[in-house]
Amino acid sequence: MLFTNLEHVETAAQHKEVIENNENVMICCGRMGPMCVPVYADMEDLREEYKNVKFYDMEFDIPDARVIRNAPECAGFMGLPFTMYYKNGKVVKATTSIQSREEIEEILKEVF
Repeated sequence: MLFTNLEHVETAAQHKEVIENNENVMICCGRMGPMCVPVYADMEDLREEYKNVKFYDMEFDIPDARVIRNAPECAGFMGLPFTMYYKNGKVVKATTSIQSREEIEEILKEVF
């Protein structure tokens, strides 16, 4: 499990439930490494400003993280974390590697 203050997605079934039952979802799939931790921290802060978005993390190394690791939108991604943005159950954006708060906010405004 990731040691963040975000809600955790731990299974493929839970991933499916989260994206199907929430209109706007951001899931950051990574580890507790130097490229991932700043993204989690920004997500924790941004959830207060973006009440219309559900923010989650998912541990990259668990078997069920294949739903993100193997997603066509992530083909060719090299750096962690893999971050997925879903609207009404569909992927609307996917990013790789560290993102600044400003970059995340730009995406949130664009897709949600």
